[in-house]
Amino acid sequence: MTRNMGTVDRGLRALVGIVALAGAFLLGWFSGWLVWAAAVIGVVMLATAATGNCPLYSVIGIKTCKT
Repeated sequence: MTRNMGTVDRGLRALVGIVALAGAFLLGWFSGWLVWAAAVIGVVMLATAATGNCPLYSVIGIKTCKT
C-alpha cells in the first residue's frame, strides 16, 4: 500500500476519528444506531490516518501527499 494522504489530511482524519468515537461512547451525542455509525466512521478515520492510505482516494485518483 502506497501512501496517498498528506500530513494535514492525516491529522484532520485522526481528529475527526477521535471526536466521532468520543461522541459515540463518552459524550452521549448519539443514540441507537447512530452510536454504531459514528463508531465505524471513527475507526475508519483513525485507521486511514494511521496507515496514510485512503482506499477511496486510490479509486478516484486523489493524492494529497507530496511524494
